[in-house]
Amino acid sequence: MPVEVDCTFDEDGRVRVRRIRLSRPWQIVEQGRQWADAEGRHVLLMLPNGAHELLLRAETLTWELRELPGMRRLM
Repeated sequence: MPVEVDCTFDEDGRVRVRRIRLSRPWQIVEQGRQWADAEGRHVLLMLPNGAHELLLRAETLTWELRELPGMRRLM
């Protein structure tokens, strides 16, 4: 799902996510590990309804929020 992201980038390309916005007000997030591959830059996030993966797509430079497989929704 598309998402707005408030973040900064370090010199080495690592991202520090401050908050995200889906269809509601901005949400502060807790950030976990991150890695880069052919798809782009992946960042693990903890949201009120559980852990998610945030992806910055390399080819379009757009953000996408993904639910992690096996994670239960707590909404």
